[in-house]
Amino acid sequence: MGITDYSIFAYLADVFILEPFRGVGLGKWLIETIMSHPELQGLRRWLLATKDACEFYRQFGFTELNNPNRFMEKWNPNVYLKIRDERI
Repeated sequence: MGITDYSIFAYLADVFILEPFRGVGLGKWLIETIMSHPELQGLRRWLLATKDACEFYRQFGFTELNNPNRFMEKWNPNVYLKIRDERI
């Protein structure tokens, strides 16, 4: 999934290839397809979060954040439990 304002920013989220289909270039094809989309060529910044695929994304020009202290998050790990409990 991706989020963009089609002007300066895009965020890639939940990018993965299922285990049985890994190792045949689908991940590379997917990222190349996304990043080459004509409406996304003028973007100044692309962001994503990964814990184990940094080397993979480097081939597409991604680097670690220069200013990680500028980014914030709101973490709600139990949101699905809360929603479930409200429905019961």
